[in-house]
Amino acid sequence: MMSTRMLSKEDEATIGSSEDTEVRREDQEKINRFSRLHQRETVLQENLKAKQKDKEDLEEISTELELADEDELVPYKIGDSFVHLPLEQAQTMLASSTEQIDSEVSKLEDMLGELRDEMQQLKVALYARFGRSINLET
Repeated sequence: MMSTRMLSKEDEATIGSSEDTEVRREDQEKINRFSRLHQRETVLQENLKAKQKDKEDLEEISTELELADEDELVPYKIGDSFVHLPLEQAQTMLASSTEQIDSEVSKLEDMLGELRDEMQQLKVALYARFGRSINLET
């Protein structure tokens, strides 16, 4: 496993600054891997934003349900339909949905962290080899 360290702009300028540094097959594979990871990062970030928005919505609904009358039926969305449920059942289902969203958010954050670690390792290796002649800023 590669050790990760950040390269300063000065390091990038001095390392691999030769304009005629040959791009080897392994270099191209690293560049391609970085590109795929960057695309995956973008998709994961969008998914994470959507899940975080869903989580906020569920928290807002939970707060509103605390003010509801216990004897009234509460409209609860299941799929594309609404069903009227007793308050306690709606709160139980809402808690379950919130738990699931929390789990999904946590999983996405972990995946993003691992992906970004690998991207950083690739950046270090590629900047060390090519210096300023390569641009991996995302």
